[in-house]
Amino acid sequence: MGPEDENSDDFEVEMATLVRSSPVLMKTHNMGTCHIGSFVDFSQPLSVSRVVQRVFKSISVVIFQAKINLLLPFGPLAIILHYLTKKHLQGLVFFFSLLGIIPLAERLGYATEQLAFYTGPTVGGLLNATFGNATEMIISLYALGNGMIRVVQQSLLGSILSNMLLVLGCAFFSGGIVHYNKVQVFNKASAVVNSGLLLMAVMGLMFPAVLHFTHSEVQYGKSEVALSRFSSCIMLVAYASYLFFQLRSQHNSYNPIDEDERNAEDDSDEEEMPEITQWEAIAWLAVLTTWVSILSGYLVDAIQGASESLNLPVAFISVVLLPIVGNAAEHASAIMFAMKNKLDITLGVAIGSSTQISMFVIPFCVVVGWIMGKDMDLNFQLFETATLFITVLVVAFMLQEGTANYFKGLMLILCYLIVAASFFVHVDPATSDD
Repeated sequence: MGPEDENSDDFEVEMATLVRSSPVLMKTHNMGTCHIGSFVDFSQPLSVSRVVQRVFKSISVVIFQAKINLLLPFGPLAIILHYLTKKHLQGLVFFFSLLGIIPLAERLGYATEQLAFYTGPTVGGLLNATFGNATEMIISLYALGNGMIRVVQQSLLGSILSNMLLVLGCAFFSGGIVHYNKVQVFNKASAVVNSGLLLMAVMGLMFPAVLHFTHSEVQYGKSEVALSRFSSCIMLVAYASYLFFQLRSQHNSYNPIDEDERNAEDDSDEEEMPEITQWEAIAWLAVLTTWVSILSGYLVDAIQGASESLNLPVAFISVVLLPIVGNAAEHASAIMFAMKNKLDITLGVAIGSSTQISMFVIPFCVVVGWIMGKDMDLNFQLFETATLFITVLVVAFMLQEGTANYFKGLMLILCYLIVAASFFVHVDPATSDD
């Protein structure tokens, strides 16, 4: 008929040819779905209308696709309350900040996964190592800048305890209930390596504490800081070596068990495709990190007021409540993968995150404190160090068989309840005390 109809027919013929020539696009076409990143071609000039359309489409995918984003309005509410109220409502500011950061932490993980589609497995692993615990790191850096060293130490310790006991326990329990008629198995070799790194982290935290409490320092108050800075550098080197070892040298040794069976299972599932483009993922990482940084400032400022208004110890807030922010998304994903009988991914989420915090985030905060002129050290005090040591031992014993069931999960959850109750009645010693 008219020229517009001819152009439309030509476009349909070209698209049909493109789909038939690509197996991936053929599969996507047959499923009746079209992912955003699949047909993006930056070689063609983008008009203003196309750019605006892409922006709105990206916002729709990232913001409106996840139901957890219903919590996003609590962030601005926390900021408004901070300026409109006094100390007696700091508890609400703290609570709203917590709720506002939870979806941001989940979306940070989503944007990192989307970017990993374009960077490959090696760079993707490094991105996950960097942004996997970005929320905890940002909160810790703000607290460190305000001189709240104990909050930094206890919040990072709480993230490790929460991941190892609560997240892993709930995942094992849920997976065991769903698959109650069979034994769930995972790659024991990877779990042993992570347990070894966690024990190395315990060693790094234990010696400064022992040095302090046995009064055997060469220079009181200075030797433990110097030892902490040296140990932190060693731990960062060890973690970098671990990343290289895992991603390059021994990649084949850490494949999930029953690989053939799982590959056949994966082939039958829908092939994952990126939902946003590479530059959109980078832009969202920048936007989300900035918003997390802003909310973290208000969260840290409200900790002391929340402790007084809610009548809760700062130690309990730091060890139990703050880790909920960074671990909420990990908690949900670990349970989901355990219920799908993909325990290797569950362990990567829970134990891998604990390894990142203990071997990367904590030493990184010590080095940053060194640059800032803050005496951030690895002396987490005797109570906290003993708690971490016992937790690592309990989890290592649970993982040594390479199997999981609901009873092991229940044991880990009950252990976490004991730890939470201990910090509820724990009074943090003054910094001047021995």
